[in-house]
Amino acid sequence: MEIKTMEILPGRNGHSALIPLLIKIDDEKILSIFYDKRIAQEVAADKLGDEWKGYVLKISGGNDLQGFCMMQGVLTNQRVRLLFKKGMPGYRQRRTGERKRKSIRGCIVDSRLSVLDLVVVKKGEQDIPGLTDTTQPRRLGPKRVGKIRKLFNLSKEDDVRQYVVHRPLPEKEGKKPRTKAPKIQRLVTPTRLQRKRAVLAQKQRRAEKNKREAAEYAKLLTQRQKEKRQALLSRRRSSHRSSTSSA
Repeated sequence: MEIKTMEILPGRNGHSALIPLLIKIDDEKILSIFYDKRIAQEVAADKLGDEWKGYVLKISGGNDLQGFCMMQGVLTNQRVRLLFKKGMPGYRQRRTGERKRKSIRGCIVDSRLSVLDLVVVKKGEQDIPGLTDTTQPRRLGPKRVGKIRKLFNLSKEDDVRQYVVHRPLPEKEGKKPRTKAPKIQRLVTPTRLQRKRAVLAQKQRRAEKNKREAAEYAKLLTQRQKEKRQALLSRRRSSHRSSTSSA
């Protein structure tokens, strides 16, 4: 039995970043609680030790001894070769219409895995050192208007630009400390409203112009058809007169 590496991630609590914890286990009895389980199934982690009492872990993936990753939906514990196309996970299309056959491991856990990825779904009684005892703040704040309002519980009357999270930049000797803030997306400003009114007015002017040109074209077309009919009638009359005079 190979030494297993279990990468455990805490659940997303608030706006803290994920802090992975690597655990190496070579005890078959401990690893047996994960055998024949599928990706997205939850497992009680009491057998990992006393400090894991009450914890519930969810299987999120893994790799076998040769580095091939598990794929959700492939109901086997073997390695299979699948034909991948655009939109499937683990494959990036290089050319239009390209398909490629790749090796992939099924979503069922067995003893031939070298890494098993787990996520903490339920926290137990004690904190795990390096996993749940520390929280690392997010490096970047929200960028979209709706998410900023949701984070700070703002109303539509509040100015969102005053609540943007500024990220401090590395300080340089002899220079003032600087910060960097993201450009707010979907922000409704007077300039945006003016541009929207201008676009709508331009579309309306374009529609009126097309309607006017279509009416002028229809009028011109009827006039040309009328002239064509008159010319045809005049030719027929002239030919009739010439035939009667010759007789």
